[in-house]
Amino acid sequence: MGKIFAVANQKGGVGKTTTTINLAGCLGVLEYKTLIVDADPQANATSGVGLDPRNTKNIYDCLINEVDPKDLIIKTNNPNLDILPSHIDLVGAELEMINLPNREHRLKMALDKIKDDYDFIIIDCSPSLGLITVNALTAADSVIIPVQCEYYALEGLGKLLNTIKIVQSRLNKSLEIEGILLTMYDTRLRLANQVVEEVKTHFQDIVFDTLIHRNTKLGEAPSFGETIIMHDATSKGAVNYLNLTREILQKNNLTKLSNEQKTF
Repeated sequence: MGKIFAVANQKGGVGKTTTTINLAGCLGVLEYKTLIVDADPQANATSGVGLDPRNTKNIYDCLINEVDPKDLIIKTNNPNLDILPSHIDLVGAELEMINLPNREHRLKMALDKIKDDYDFIIIDCSPSLGLITVNALTAADSVIIPVQCEYYALEGLGKLLNTIKIVQSRLNKSLEIEGILLTMYDTRLRLANQVVEEVKTHFQDIVFDTLIHRNTKLGEAPSFGETIIMHDATSKGAVNYLNLTREILQKNNLTKLSNEQKTF
């Protein structure tokens, strides 16, 4: 049975989609059968792996019309990596879901049908704490929280953590925080180092050791419809996401790394 991660933060531009597609890409290259679920109406994860977001097959039909997700999943050019695409129609889904039965569990019911087909399922959440994000948190086993290394890094994080607590108490008692991931790190900036220190002081053990550095190749890769590991496996961005992947695998007892192998 696959483990489901939700990549969530209501702040935009913190690296949710970048983390989703590149973590998934690295897992795929490491021969773990992986599925991306694009739960963001902007559909950036869909286009980021080389698909046209205007494709008629998308997660909207899954949530609203209860179409079997197996009929909507598309293979990517990355080994072992599939995607359940998104579409701009998802913008209206929250309003349509309000009066539907089990509205907070629509995504969970869909993913339960395919969970056994994958080692990992990674949900790219929209930059909001709306009903679709609540669906993602209800369906997930754990949450990865990307946080940008900038002045307002901790702004709004309390709201997200509060939402996670509410979901834990009412909808998904087994939901855990996989970790807080510091993104867009620039070693040249004193502020970035201060943010890293502050976040690690506040949250300690739930902060990933891996830092995602600012990297031109990470920004380039989506324009080619490729994950960073397929675009340039030697880039700093690829090394960062491979390190994150190893850290997550180790945390889930799927690999054992010696200290010498940890190149954070």
